[in-house]
Formats: sequence, structure tokens, C-alpha cells
Amino acid sequence: MCGIVGLHLRTAELYPRLGEMLTEMLCEMSDRGADSAGVAVYGDPVWSPPGRGCVSVTDLAVAPDLGPDVEVVQVDSTYLLSADTPSEDLLERVKAAYPSALIAGFGADLAVLKGVGHPRALTDAWGLVKAQGWQGVGHTRMATESAVTPSGCHPYTVGPEQCLVHNGSFSNHATIRRELRRAGVQFDSENDTEVGARFVAQQLAAGRDVQTALKALCATFDGFYTLLVSNRDSFAVVRDAIACKPAVIAETDEWVAMASEYRALSGLPGVEKARIWEPEPEVVYAWTR
Repeated sequence: MCGIVGLHLRTAELYPRLGEMLTEMLCEMSDRGADSAGVAVYGDPVWSPPGRGCVSVTDLAVAPDLGPDVEVVQVDSTYLLSADTPSEDLLERVKAAYPSALIAGFGADLAVLKGVGHPRALTDAWGLVKAQGWQGVGHTRMATESAVTPSGCHPYTVGPEQCLVHNGSFSNHATIRRELRRAGVQFDSENDTEVGARFVAQQLAAGRDVQTALKALCATFDGFYTLLVSNRDSFAVVRDAIACKPAVIAETDEWVAMASEYRALSGLPGVEKARIWEPEPEVVYAWTR
């Protein structure tokens, strides 16, 4: 049992409140998973300065030093790097200089924070309440498939500006991991969720849109799951064929939000006027900026 939250803002007037709303949503899901948590924030001007390539790095003993052209912002145990270069180029520099570092995420306008501990303690340490932006994704984890380590935390952000969070369990992840490894895909953990994230990233890299990628995942993966997949411009939700894992979506003219349970949405502004529904099995719901 884990908790998923996601918030996609449609009006710039709410951008300064993204962190405040995301914090409340995430902490409401603490009892669904209190051993670790993570967030992806799109559009914070300090964490991911606009127009710059960005890489989020964790599990480093010392602050990374890649030269004066790379700005480093430390947020608890994560280092947020940015430079006037494509994110993929900055990523390769980080990997070359710090091969053992855990890449938490990379891509324009994206900052990813994750760690071991109670979600409330982590969001306080991150100062998440002050974050700004147009979109956020969060996850609280109750570990069942792999160790409680930073590499086992969600979100999994294995493609540029892409994030995936997951509640549930893939029963055939070992087989699909072997197939992806034979295709040259490398993994950071033994977590079943990372297999789903790598699969979706491979689909998107091949030119498929997120709806097609998630339909392919539904046809390939067995198990019970609710997934939320995002990039800097989109936000998508899908559930397994019997909709075993809980999910609720709410939508207004100002925002779209998703969570494992309604109580995570109950504090959002204007929720009393929102259209609220439970997503249907294997239907991909997607929104674009």
C-alpha cells in the first residue's frame, strides 16, 4: 500500500501555492506509506531555473563540483544542479564525475526530491511548502518489492522531464527487466516500479505519446496498479484491468488533481465545485498544458 498525489495547475495565479497544496496532499497520504517519500516539482524558479538544463542528484557524500558554470542548490540530501546547457549534456557530466551518484531526475524545469523517512519530516526538511510551479507529483511508500533506500523511492524519473509514481505491484517485472536489460537498459534498483518507468521511457523515446505508451504498459504488465505519469507539459493516470488500487480524480477550471484517496484533495481551493470521479479500468486520462 502506497499513496500517490498529483496536481496540475491551469492558472498562473496558483503557481506560488503549488508547494503548499502539494505538501498538504502528500502528508494526508502518510498512513499509506511512512517509510519514504518523494516529489517532482515542475517550474520552481530556484530549484529548476527557467531556460537551463537541470539534474537532481542524491546519495552523494559531498556537494558536487562541476565548475563555475554549474549552479548547485542543496535541498536536504539532494543537490539540484543547473547550467546553460541541455539537461542531457549536464547529466553526462554528472555521471562522468560522480559515477556512483543516484540521479533522482533530469530535464528542463524539473526538480526531484526523495528520501527515507516519514513524509512530514521530509517535506519539512525540503521546505516543500514554499515551492512554486505549475505541476507536482508525490508518493508515500510502504516498501514491499525492494529495500527502503533512496534508489527505491518514487518518483522514478528515468527519461527527460518524465516522472512515474505507482501504487501496487507488477507481478511479471522480473521478466520485463531481463528483456529491457537485453535491450541495453540499465537499472538503479530492484524496485518493480522502476521497470514500469523504464518501459514507459523507452516507449516515449521511440516517439509514442503518453496514451499509447500507457496502453502498451497495460498490455505488457501483469498485476495491480494505479500509475501517474508526467512530464513538464502533461499529466496522465491509468489503472489496471480490474481497478484494484484506489484512485480519485478532481477537476476544475483552475486545476486537475489526482490522489489515492479523496481526503488528499479535500483541502484544494474550490474542490467543492470540482467534477470528481474514480478512473475507469485501463482508461488513460491525460491533460496537457
